[in-house]
Amino acid sequence: MTEIVLPNHANAHGNILGGRVMHLIDLAAAMAAARHCRQQVVTASVDSLVFLHPIKVGALVLLEANVCRAFRSSMEVEVDVFSEDLQSGKRLQTSTAFLTFVALDEDGNPRKAPRIRPRTKADRRRFEGALERREQRLQGKGR
Repeated sequence: MTEIVLPNHANAHGNILGGRVMHLIDLAAAMAAARHCRQQVVTASVDSLVFLHPIKVGALVLLEANVCRAFRSSMEVEVDVFSEDLQSGKRLQTSTAFLTFVALDEDGNPRKAPRIRPRTKADRRRFEGALERREQRLQGKGR
């Protein structure tokens, strides 16, 4: 997913608002999860979001979303965010986030999500890491 940072998306420093980045991350992740399971999904959690670098007005924001793993009805999605300078083409990773989505049936109830079959080394890394992050999430519930 690609967007351009316009002045109405920026703070007083000329950088995209963090909330706008969060909105774009949620949209990109939701589309990846919905395309994976071919049904409606809802955001269940955002595990982490780190802002590494600002993105200036006039730059492009590129978001790459990958479904890491599907459990029963939930799916973990990783979103990497990059800025791209239009003049130079230089790209810089600015954020990474992990989100959990739940697949829904027509009545809005949780529905089984299709399994992920990792094909590449990167797919396997995401797949294995998702299980570790899920265990950490479940241990943290109720705290």
